[in-house]
Amino acid sequence: MSGEYEIDHRLGDSAENVHIGVWDNSLDPVCSVESGAVVEFECRGAPNGAFDQDSTVEDLEAMSFEGHPLTGPVAVEGAQPGDVLEIELLDFEHKGFGVTYFYPEAKDKGLLPAEFDKPGLHIWDLDDDVGRFVDGIEVPLDPFPGIAGVAPADDGEHSTTPPRRVGGNLDIKHLTAGSTLYLPVEVAGGLFSIGDCHAAQGDGEVCVTGIEAPMFVTARLTVRSDLEIEHPQFETTGPFTPTGSDESMYATTGIAEDLMDATKLAIRHMIDHLHEQRGLKRSEAYLLCSAAVDLKINEVVNQPAWTVSAYLPESLFPN
Repeated sequence: MSGEYEIDHRLGDSAENVHIGVWDNSLDPVCSVESGAVVEFECRGAPNGAFDQDSTVEDLEAMSFEGHPLTGPVAVEGAQPGDVLEIELLDFEHKGFGVTYFYPEAKDKGLLPAEFDKPGLHIWDLDDDVGRFVDGIEVPLDPFPGIAGVAPADDGEHSTTPPRRVGGNLDIKHLTAGSTLYLPVEVAGGLFSIGDCHAAQGDGEVCVTGIEAPMFVTARLTVRSDLEIEHPQFETTGPFTPTGSDESMYATTGIAEDLMDATKLAIRHMIDHLHEQRGLKRSEAYLLCSAAVDLKINEVVNQPAWTVSAYLPESLFPN
């Protein structure tokens, strides 16, 4: 979408433009922009520079995660509590590499922490619109911000890890270029921040990371006093499958009396399938599930059991 707009403000990822790990309405805005302004945000990856193209799992074991680095906050002139901030996501530009990793069982993070006693990591070569995995597997790239939010009204520091009414760590993979996100404003100026960008992600982000990647995000920020919402809303054209059209999928299903248990079963079965039928190591299968396998709730009405399925696009494989 480059060329369809002019950038009014550019924010680099230097320390003065980044806050780490918390939402806090007492943070001074790094800049104030007029409603309708187009801002380019340079966003660090969630690992905050801990990895490069040559990193190994040993670098993951040495990493100390202090929280998500977010570029901002940006005050939007005229925004008041009760308004809505409209964020038009205009463009994403990655920097050529990304990383997907999971922690060992002792960290108790991700969907299936007990399945892996050692950590796993893959460094992705990002070439325009595809990310390269193992065995010739390629994942289409559709970048989006894992975190986009405004400051909460409650004073003090609040972790960036859980999503909130005012946005934050939503991890909605469909907030791609051309999408529009709407967030309820709770403080004057809104105080918008963005980061934790993903070059791709499966719905569920099951191993706790997508394809984490530093990148530039360009967005138009507009105050909407004519709208009233309680939680984030958005408009998007997807893509809703990796290729952007209906395609062949292989799916595994979990059925249980708890939605989370059903979800775990679906992913366990997909890991089994990728290991037994596609020849991946189980750790590689878990990483691929987080980057490219979509979870769907198929039904929630046939008590006492629920159905969740994991969908694997067959277009990822070289054959």
